[in-house]
Amino acid sequence: MNRLLPGTRALRTFVAAARHLNFTRAAHEVGLTPAAVRYQIKEIEDQLDIVLFTRSSRSIQLTPAGSILFEAAADALETLQRAAAKARRISRKSEHLRLSVGARFATNWLLPRLPQFRAAYPGLELTFDISDEVRDFDADDVDMAIRFGAGQYGEAIAHRLFHTVVVPVCSPALLRTGPALKMPRDLFAHTLCYVDCKPGGVVWPNWPMWMAAAGIKDFDDSRSVAFTESSHVVQAVIDGGAVGLVEWELVDRDVQAGRLVRLFDVGVRVAPEYAYHLVYPAGGVADPRVQAFREWMLAAIGQQAQQ
Repeated sequence: MNRLLPGTRALRTFVAAARHLNFTRAAHEVGLTPAAVRYQIKEIEDQLDIVLFTRSSRSIQLTPAGSILFEAAADALETLQRAAAKARRISRKSEHLRLSVGARFATNWLLPRLPQFRAAYPGLELTFDISDEVRDFDADDVDMAIRFGAGQYGEAIAHRLFHTVVVPVCSPALLRTGPALKMPRDLFAHTLCYVDCKPGGVVWPNWPMWMAAAGIKDFDDSRSVAFTESSHVVQAVIDGGAVGLVEWELVDRDVQAGRLVRLFDVGVRVAPEYAYHLVYPAGGVADPRVQAFREWMLAAIGQQAQQ
């Protein structure tokens, strides 16, 4: 008698549990409670009449039968994911381009320039996958991506856009009402915020690094405030009267518009090999949508460099 196989949702839960060998971590991955994960695993075991895990008071382990099902289920889910992504790309209209881009770049650089793109290409609809994760063009529903890194993305094509320099900025109001900011050491009297991250394992420029570049060796960063996104740093600068370290290339328009003020002529560049890149699969070279966005993007970068 043929037995009904578990559905994809149940298999995804099982694969997460088998990969983590921990129901709590699996629950966090799939958005369920640990009790719900245990229930789904028990349902699969009852449905197939096999034992997937051996359980003790402190750990779980795959049984030989569980290992066989884990390998097959993981392969099947990956195949389905790739097929679904390909189907979505095929079903999209030829006037629709989906771009994967990090929140920092989207908020601070791309979205302010989006009206110019739409004016240049009114027939091309642009939608976004907001993520800093490296996307698999075969498995994920994206046509192009903007990523910060060393430019090595397998067989995909990568165009270097620009490197980045981190500089201190404040609000115009802080200059008028706060403690004086005539020299770098005056920053000691202010709340200092920065982005705490390690893209590709490289430490993002922080206040000790900036102070060292400014020739200050006795800086105590215990009062510095760390954020995970530069957009949060910019908001803290605007709303909270702080001084923030941000990427100059992503805030230069705010400085030109008078919303932010750059302080001092000192910047810290991220590792030289790292930069923003426009990335797309080799098969997209002849795609008119990819061509259009690539041409507009490179032209916009060229205009920015001339400003």
